Amino acid sequence: MFDILLQLDSTHLGTTTAAGTESLFSLLVKGGVLMIPLAGFMALSTYFFIERLLAIRKAGNIDANFMNIIRDHIVSGNVTAARSLAKNTPNPVARMIDKGIQRIGKPVEVIEKNMDNVGKLEIYKMEKNLSVLSVIARIAPLFGFVGTIIGLVMLLRDFAAASNPTITDIADAMYVKMITSATGLIIGIISFLGYSYLNTQIDKTVNKMEAASNEFIDILHEPTR
Repeated sequence: MFDILLQLDSTHLGTTTAAGTESLFSLLVKGGVLMIPLAGFMALSTYFFIERLLAIRKAGNIDANFMNIIRDHIVSGNVTAARSLAKNTPNPVARMIDKGIQRIGKPVEVIEKNMDNVGKLEIYKMEKNLSVLSVIARIAPLFGFVGTIIGLVMLLRDFAAASNPTITDIADAMYVKMITSATGLIIGIISFLGYSYLNTQIDKTVNKMEAASNEFIDILHEPTR
């Protein structure tokens, strides 16, 4: 009796140790073929997040004294210097102000409309490829659920093929079902968080653009020196 108990204990400990030392990669491999598109989704999500993050940060990097210098140039009548500064400053605010400077002398409504058009174009540039993250956030969990369905089909197949399916047969099917679902959900959550964060950064830059546009219109109403 004691010998049997000892054998059961040693078998149980050996199983626990093997499971405990199993690597994450080998665990993910058991998710099946659907892990390949999920890995592709993760790679795309990471690439586009980093690419958009760098582009949006560059767009939002605006000198705090930019509008003050523009004001000094325009109020002093040195429109050429103001245009040169705006043209040589690589950010959305400067390009929008540059368009406004080019339209000086025309009605304020025309200047505002032209600046708004440039602003919309700059916002479109910042949002470029951002929709990819949104699509991945929606599709990745669906691929995970497909893995769940495949796992259930495999489980039913094993029951139908064998009158007494083993624990290993059931476990293999459960691996596919649970690993793909969990992976798809994790990728979807990460992509959604990245998408939301980038949208927040774009909104901050848009607020800077709107503030600069309003300030520029105010400058046009100031008397020249």
